[in-house]
Amino acid sequence: MRAKRLAEDTRALSFGGITLTSPERVLYPQIGFTKADLARYDARIAPDILTYVAKRPISLVRCPGGLDGPRFFQRHAIKGMSTAIKQISIPGGETDKPYLYIEDGDGLFALAQMSTLEIHDWGVSLAKVDKPDRLVFDLDPDEALAFDRVRAAASEVRELLAELGLVSFLKATGGKGIHVVAPLTPKAGWPEVKAFARAIAKALVERAPERYTTNPLKRTRKGKIFVDYLRNGHGSSAICNYSPRARPGGPVAVPLRWAELKRLKSGAPYTVKTLPARLKRLKSDPWEGFFSARQSITVRAKRSLGLC
Repeated sequence: MRAKRLAEDTRALSFGGITLTSPERVLYPQIGFTKADLARYDARIAPDILTYVAKRPISLVRCPGGLDGPRFFQRHAIKGMSTAIKQISIPGGETDKPYLYIEDGDGLFALAQMSTLEIHDWGVSLAKVDKPDRLVFDLDPDEALAFDRVRAAASEVRELLAELGLVSFLKATGGKGIHVVAPLTPKAGWPEVKAFARAIAKALVERAPERYTTNPLKRTRKGKIFVDYLRNGHGSSAICNYSPRARPGGPVAVPLRWAELKRLKSGAPYTVKTLPARLKRLKSDPWEGFFSARQSITVRAKRSLGLC
């Protein structure tokens, strides 16, 4: 009976010509979340996550044996990979190998078949792979810091970006921290965008050196928040909206409205089990206006940061 039920479940978990193998494999032991559960989760969030990740270069964190087994960071194709996961060559990379992207639900299901627990997307679309379309500031706190310090930091980054003429959006990363993301009209190249992000991070440190650092070394982070601007460099990536994290309990990266910040108690307010209920309740995208924003790095903004 068990073998029969498993076979039936396996046939049921097929999509786009791909059949899920080992659907009973437990990926998140702490919550008993299986590979089949991951495929169902991906199917549920597909309309939401594809809005943000489709046709963008991606990097993957895969855990074929589950969270307690080995994990792999993958940026390029491997033998036997589904053709639903597409490839694109990107000039200026650290290798000539093509990078990965997906277009639709078939690709998302193929990632689940590969036990992909994290999807990170680059700051560009395939349409303009040399022109970033966002700024990302990853606020990564010292583990001893109370979360109210992180909330205050997110508000301060938002205010600074507003001073520079940029509207921004809030993301709980599914980890310790928060991302503040500003969409950009894709005009400037990687070097200009990274330099601009670095200048903003340094401005935060200059305003409050007791609260912020741009040094990634953990020993320099005691009592501070690391303002990670390095995610704005060529080939760098950030966890995409609605992606699970390869962490105990299956936390998820979630886009939030700024009004939700004051009630946020951690960088991981939702999990693979609780997020679908949130999506069902939502009447609109928390990042409504993200794609319609028309803003860029202006001469005035650069001048105010001492870049020109």
